[in-house]
Amino acid sequence: MEFTAGQIAQFVQGRVEGDENATVNTFAKIEEGKEGAISFLSNPKYTHFVYDTKSSIVLIDENVELEHPVSATLIRVKNAYECVAKLLQMYESMKPKKTGIDPLAFVSPKAKVAEGVYVGAFAYISDGAEVGEGSQIYPHAYIGEGVKVGKNALIYPNVTVYHGCKLGDNVTLHAGCVIGADGFGFAPGPEGYDKIPQIGIVTIEDNVEIGANTCVDRSTMGSTYVRKGVKLDNLVQIAHNTDIGANTVMSSQVGIAGSTKVGQWCMFGGQVGIAGHITIGDKVFLGAQSGVPG
Repeated sequence: MEFTAGQIAQFVQGRVEGDENATVNTFAKIEEGKEGAISFLSNPKYTHFVYDTKSSIVLIDENVELEHPVSATLIRVKNAYECVAKLLQMYESMKPKKTGIDPLAFVSPKAKVAEGVYVGAFAYISDGAEVGEGSQIYPHAYIGEGVKVGKNALIYPNVTVYHGCKLGDNVTLHAGCVIGADGFGFAPGPEGYDKIPQIGIVTIEDNVEIGANTCVDRSTMGSTYVRKGVKLDNLVQIAHNTDIGANTVMSSQVGIAGSTKVGQWCMFGGQVGIAGHITIGDKVFLGAQSGVPG
């Protein structure tokens, strides 16, 4: 499907400099531009690419001053990065969604699967599980007993959701992530360590995205919480009884120890480590490899 510069400018509330009838049908990085593609420029380090890019259209911040003429049609916007995100979301939403239950999938007769759900081959939906309308369960995913999955969830291959856990609407779980494995609870004894049963659950609220091979552990009692809008990268560890505040984001290999509360709108860089039983306030920014012991 093709769109003109004029149509795109109207969608992102931008201003066209050049040919309003220039058309695009794909995306490309500005340094790898090609005819029929739209690119964007938001980082000043990449400004020199705009003069020679082969892309037909470039989204560019309205305050960027160019030293030389360009051949591409420009669309001036307040924030090019945000605008390209909106365009990519629109592009993704136009892709047809899979529906139906593959004959090689197992869906318990005691499970409730809403209309328009996709369940791929060798996926397993356990007794008492509920899957909301429009959700997609890819091959080899496991949905445990009594799990509740909201509407329009996207659960990729080899995801495991243990028994009793709750997922809100528009949740995305990437390949290999594990929701609701036992928290790391052991009591030292004279002959070794006695396991403390973890009888709680994990609650993941709406619009959360969790990366590949990330783990969120079930609580000892009650629930571990991942609040609405949280985004977790690959290889993140969220321990039992933690509470991750709304719209917080974490990069790869962050580790949060048990019973810690993290505020809203926090940003943690790669390999940040947070000790247990502490509270992190709202809008806390921690750079890569930072540690918070107390």
